[in-house]
This record gives sequence, C-alpha cells and structure tokens, in this order.
Amino acid sequence: MDPVVPTSAQDTLRRAQRVEVVAARMVNDAMVGAYLSRYKGRGTDFEELREYVPGDDVRALDWNVTARTGKPFIRLHREERELTMVLAVDVSGSAGFGSGRVTLRERAAEVAAALAVSALKAGDKVGLLLFTDREELWIPPKKGRRHVLRIVRDVLEHPAVSRRTAFAAPMRRLARALKRRAMVFVLSDFLAGPEGDDAMAAAVGELNARHDTACVQLVDEREHALPDVGVVALEDAETGEIREVDTGSAAVRARFTAAAQARLADVGAALGRAGVDVVRLDAEASVAPTLSRFFERRRRRR
Repeated sequence: MDPVVPTSAQDTLRRAQRVEVVAARMVNDAMVGAYLSRYKGRGTDFEELREYVPGDDVRALDWNVTARTGKPFIRLHREERELTMVLAVDVSGSAGFGSGRVTLRERAAEVAAALAVSALKAGDKVGLLLFTDREELWIPPKKGRRHVLRIVRDVLEHPAVSRRTAFAAPMRRLARALKRRAMVFVLSDFLAGPEGDDAMAAAVGELNARHDTACVQLVDEREHALPDVGVVALEDAETGEIREVDTGSAAVRARFTAAAQARLADVGAALGRAGVDVVRLDAEASVAPTLSRFFERRRRRR
C-alpha cells in the first residue's frame, strides 16, 4: 500500500511534526545515554600525557612511556564534541508495503526521527540520503530542529523516481559525499532484488570500511506470515509481477513462512560476513528501546 499523499504543504509539515514529537517523547535519557556512550567516547586528537591515577581507563595506558619511566602513564585525548550522522533510507517500491497501521516507509520515518532527535540532543549534525537503485535525494548534514523536521518530512513524502532497489551506486555516492568519518544508519527491508544479497552486503560493507555503518532492517508481519484468507493476488511492489496464492492451504502458508525466515537469515548472514551490524525492527517492536539496546550491545562489545 502506498503512503497517503498529502493535499498541501501544510499537511506534510503537520505530519512531519507529529512524527518528530512522538520521536522526542520516545527518545528518553536511556536512549540518548546509549547513543553518547557508543559514539562519544575517546576522541582521536591527542591532548596530554599524565601519570595514571586509580579509576582511569586502563585501555588508555601508554605502554612505551610506562616501560621507559617505570610508572604507569596514560594518554588523554580531546573528546570529539561534534559528530556527523547520516540516515540512508530505502524508498523503493517495497517501502510502501504495510499490513498494519503504518507502511515500512512510515516506520522508517519513526526510526529516522528517533535517531535524528538523539543526534540533535547531542549537538551533532544529521544528513539524509533517500535511495532506490539510485540517489533520490541528498541533504547534507546540518544541525537544528527545522533541519530534523525537513528530514522527517522528506522520509515520509519525497516522491521516488524509481521503484527498484540496488545498494551499490547509492552507497558509493554516500561514501564520496562524506569527507570526514561519520555514523551511517541504513534503513531498509534489504530486499536486494536482482543485485543479490552478497552484492548488497558488499556495498554496505564497503561503506562501513570508511564510515561507522549499521543497518536497521524493517520487517512487516505479512512478510513472514500469511493470513488464511483464501486465494489472493500478490503484487511485487518493485517489479509489478502478480501471482495468485492460495492462503487457505496450510502447506502454502508454511512454505511462505519458511522461505521468509530463510531470506531474513540470509540477509543477516551476508551483512555479518561484510562486518556490518544489523538491528531488526519488527512491526510490533518499540523503536526507542530497540535502538537503545542496540547501542548498548555495540558499546559493550567495543
């Protein structure tokens, strides 16, 4: 189902404001804290060398100086106060699918709003890339609430030229656009299309080699479970192909679920081989707690 097209610019703005307000309520101290602890750690600019005192992070020990002086010394780095976050959002045809109250694209807007509000509270810049099998829209990173509202509005409403998905060209475009290392969140259902899972994962992995990249996989309930409603015609949102499916058959439903679960596993495995972290967001999952747990897992691991 395609998103509802607003009748005026004011309708679009009000819709974006509602999403942003909900996101601001969702983004509690726990989520912001997890975001900061993961991405606002030790900076890269050396500031000073001083003798170790109990309570210092032992990972900051300078072993060369310690060995030379016989006393433990640590290297202090200036905290990196400003970071850049970029949201790369898939707006291909499948993003218009939704079996519940929202489409995948509307779900992406909720996630984008939550991440952007977290960055806003931390004083960071946020940019946006909307993509299909090409770049659909590029908004350079900036700060401010008006900028966040524009990002949410465009995730919700910006019309896409193409309905197909490919990751190679958009990910390369994003890598070229970012001159300094940034955080990148790729929001998609990761239906790779003709490109294939391995090529999709390789493209995201290549971006991850230059920028700290994570994937938010958006999953709708009907993508892995068919209801028993008899014979239905299912249309591929990206190719337009239509197939009739007998959902009244338990065997058909079981095969559909098995194939869908296998596809999700294949996508996760391909991205894992490329060294990219993935958080799966099902339709019933709450955005802020899911992202908070994801940030915390990454913080503990690294």
